[in-house]
Amino acid sequence: MHQDNDCQIAVIKNRTRHHCYGNVGTGVIDSALKANACFPLFQKDAVKRVFSGIQPTGIPHLGNYLGAIETWVKLQEEHGSVLYSIVDLHSITVPQDPAVLRQSILDMTAVLLACGINPEKSILFQQSQVSEHTQLSWILTCMVRLPRLQHLHQWKAKIATQKHGGTVGLLTYPVLQAADILLYKSTHVPVGEDQVQHMELVQDLAQGFNKKYGEVFPVPRSILTSMKKVKSLRDPSAKMSKSDPDKLATVRITDSPEEIVQKFRKAVTDFTSEVTYEPARRAGVSNLVAIHAAVVGVPVEEALQHSAGLDTARYKLLVADAVIQKFAPIKSEIEKLKTDRGHLEKVLQVGSAKARELAHPVCQEVKKLVGLL
Repeated sequence: MHQDNDCQIAVIKNRTRHHCYGNVGTGVIDSALKANACFPLFQKDAVKRVFSGIQPTGIPHLGNYLGAIETWVKLQEEHGSVLYSIVDLHSITVPQDPAVLRQSILDMTAVLLACGINPEKSILFQQSQVSEHTQLSWILTCMVRLPRLQHLHQWKAKIATQKHGGTVGLLTYPVLQAADILLYKSTHVPVGEDQVQHMELVQDLAQGFNKKYGEVFPVPRSILTSMKKVKSLRDPSAKMSKSDPDKLATVRITDSPEEIVQKFRKAVTDFTSEVTYEPARRAGVSNLVAIHAAVVGVPVEEALQHSAGLDTARYKLLVADAVIQKFAPIKSEIEKLKTDRGHLEKVLQVGSAKARELAHPVCQEVKKLVGLL
């Protein structure tokens, strides 16, 4: 939903069965599905809409692409109303260089367009250009008790690594996430396993507001997937991250073929040369197989068939080549788009205007209900 380019996605599907997107484990799926049973939709004919956001900090990596962006491209083909936001307000919960942030917003726009996000099929916009996000966030913030935010796992993890503790923005950003989702009356949200608590907060805020002021917001349900997170190439016990200090751990969309080959060559495996898929026992090799299967678009079993007769060293090169082929046209298009700053700015301006048209009436409705003129 937010940290480390994790994404928040709100999806409405005009069918009753669950369509699962996101990066979560089976246990999380079970608990979230049980929670969903407690939150029936009150608007049977609610507007069908997708909402998702990504931070403009750092170049998206292989995990971001497979876990979110590739899904975004598919969703815009499946739904009539789709919004994708570059959530720049979330990015300033940690210090940013202003010039770098400005450029990063445009770079992320180029990346999303190159990956297949189509402004004709979806609304791509810059969060800070739609002031209703912060207006709704403040109203929702006034409904949350301080201990609720202080007990969130991500807050505890962040302040544990910061000498003087986190900022108030870092503490309250889950409320801004809730505003992002509820502002467009979204009804389903895919979540990563590290965002389940934040989703529960969104649900509680929607229910609390509806109970106090009337049924305004559909209570969002989680949309889940069994796809696991892409693991670090250097530490398969951890997820791939753009902030990993080990430069060989993370494959970025814009990496050169030489860099990709080097990173996969150095990927941590084990002392067994055979290629198998056993996540619990052989995490490193299993990560390679999962990446291969996802990039080529085949089941794990089929990916293993491609590894027949190969030791892990040769299999690493096979996986690297598959990733290179996947990213080559995207990388070329990113470089082309980045040369036309005016076009990127125009895409965001037009998208933000469209988003405001949807957000303004919802925010006005909320302000009227709480007593603001």
